[in-house]
Formats: sequence, structure tokens, C-alpha cells
Amino acid sequence: MILKSLSLINYKNFEAINFEFDDKINCLVGNNGVGKTNILDAIYHLSFGKSYFNPITSQNIKHNTDFFVVDGLYQKDNRDEKVIVSAKRGQKKVIKRNGKVYDTFSEHIGFLPLVIISPADRDLITEGSDTRRKFIDGVISQSDQTYLSILLKYAKIVSQRNALLKYFAVNNTFDPTQLKIYNQQLNEYGSSIHKKRADFLEIFIPIFIDRYHAISSGKEKVSLTYQSKLSDTDLLTLLEQNLGKDRMLQYTSVGVHKDDLSFEIEGYPIKKFGSQGQQKSFLIALKLAQFDFIKKQSKVNPILLLDDIFDKLDEKRVEHIIKLVDDQIFGQLFISDTHADRTEGVVKKISQSYKIIKLDPTITTQEE
Repeated sequence: MILKSLSLINYKNFEAINFEFDDKINCLVGNNGVGKTNILDAIYHLSFGKSYFNPITSQNIKHNTDFFVVDGLYQKDNRDEKVIVSAKRGQKKVIKRNGKVYDTFSEHIGFLPLVIISPADRDLITEGSDTRRKFIDGVISQSDQTYLSILLKYAKIVSQRNALLKYFAVNNTFDPTQLKIYNQQLNEYGSSIHKKRADFLEIFIPIFIDRYHAISSGKEKVSLTYQSKLSDTDLLTLLEQNLGKDRMLQYTSVGVHKDDLSFEIEGYPIKKFGSQGQQKSFLIALKLAQFDFIKKQSKVNPILLLDDIFDKLDEKRVEHIIKLVDDQIFGQLFISDTHADRTEGVVKKISQSYKIIKLDPTITTQEE
């Protein structure tokens, strides 16, 4: 799968701009603030129908304009595929594939598999469990539409159960029959989600560990552990055991929406004991394992976006990543960097075709 061209209108800092891309490596270079990351985010937008960095649609529209359009032409399975994402202030966002509007965004997820590696990924280490759950769910959903459907149903039932708990508290009443219906539905969907996550991580964790071992030259031992109360008991039992707590809190305190991943290096939390370089290597290994998993499931080379990955990595780790990039297992790559000489020096060592796209506030040039 290849992104052949990209057109942006009123997207973030761009008024109107067009790009033609190389089939293998595309390097976006320029000073901070010229829009390198915005271009990567536009490509991400075409795959997922939303921004990786700012999920609020209106904030992706250029200042003092009313709409944006992101238009991509792909080649997939020997045919052209045109995907357009557009949004107008005050109106619902629209995704079209070859001129046809999707009924729901979830229908589009997985059609254009993509993995992004960005400094923003540090949130996976520093932020709460919600960020890590979204990572797991995002990887599985790209190759499993059924899983995404079950996730959406589960979230809806949690919301309805929470509303009922609040209603009971406000009106000083309680009806166990109504609650029981929601509990049964949550148990059904939650059990399915837990099993799919556990099965996924059984495959994913060894891939991740191998990736980290290669990046760090085997110098450090890392681990990734799935933390879920459903590993010990069923959700129906948990909901019954925590009924008093839930009534007091007025929300559902147990379930797969509370699952987490534990990240460790040498047996200690990487958040507290990992250096910046080790944390970045950990995140890159996570994302490369994501690439491997999605490729295996979808039988398609995902597009790989590398946003400023050379920052805070020592030379040996950078060299290893470049060797990985030179491997035929990867398809089309997009790399952003503030140092044009560094980027060009790196890609010249790779036996793949490439294009350098130099960005500045007034002129964009493309070199091969």
C-alpha cells in the first residue's frame, strides 16, 4: 500500500498545498513550526478519521477559515483508492472513499493500516491507564472490526449504567433488576474484550521484547504485563462485589475499562527508573511490534510515520533503527526531522529510493 499524493486545504497551518510522494522513503525537513508534524498528522487523519495530536476537529481547521479538506490518493492491491476527510465548523466530519461517504467512521478503520512513532507517545509511559488501553485497542481494532464493535457497545453500556447509578443517588432510590440487565451485558462484552486483549498480548509481548532487544543490543531486560481483574474472576462477580462502592461513587469502578499495562525495565517501572533514551527505545519497540502485528494480521505493509525519532537517541540506536528501515519488511516511510543534513546522511546509507521535502514558512521544495 502506497500513498501517492496528498492535498491539504486549510489544514492546521497550511492554506493550500500538494505533495507527491516516493514509494519508499519521504523525509520532511525544516525548522520547528513549519508544519512537518502537521503533514504526518494529515496522513494519520486519512487512516483513522481523526488527528493523532488533537482530537478536537475544529482545532485542526486553519485559523480564520471555516473548513478543512485532507485528500489522499493511495495505491492498494493494484488499484487507486481516493480517501477524503473534510470538516466544516459546526458540522459533522465526513470521510469518503472513492466518492462514497462512510455511514460510520468505524467502517474505515483498518482499511489504510498505519503506525506512527512520535514524541507524543511518551504519554504511554507518563499518563494514566486510559492511554495504554487505547494503545491496545487501537492495535487490535485495525485488524478486527468485531472487536471495535464490541468495544463501542461495552462503552455505551458503561455510560448507561453510570447514568442509572447517578439517578439512584439523586432520587434516593434503587432497583436491582435494572442494574442486573446492565451487569449481564457488561459481563458478556467485557469477557469477550478481555479474552481478545489477552490473546493479542500473548502474541504481541514476545515480538515487543525481541524488538527492544535488537534496539538496545541486548543490554537491557524489559517486560510488558497485562493487568486486569478479569484474569482472576468474572466481571459479573466483580460488579456484584463492588455494588456498594459503585453506588457511593455513582460510576462503574470495575471492568475492562480499568485494565492497564505495566512497563518495566530490569524489573522496575520504566517511568521512574528508565533514562530518556531507554524510554524512547521502549516506545519505538512497542510501535515496531505494533507494525509487525498489524502487517501479519492484515497482510499489508502499514505506512510508517517517524516523527522526530532521532532526538534523544544515541548513535548506535539510531543506526539500528536505520538498518531496520533498510529491511524489505517495511513499506512506505515518512520521516520528519529538523536537521536536513542529518536526515539525508541517514537515508543515503539506505538502499531504497527516497525524496527530501524541504519545508519553510513560505516555500516547499521536493528533491529526489
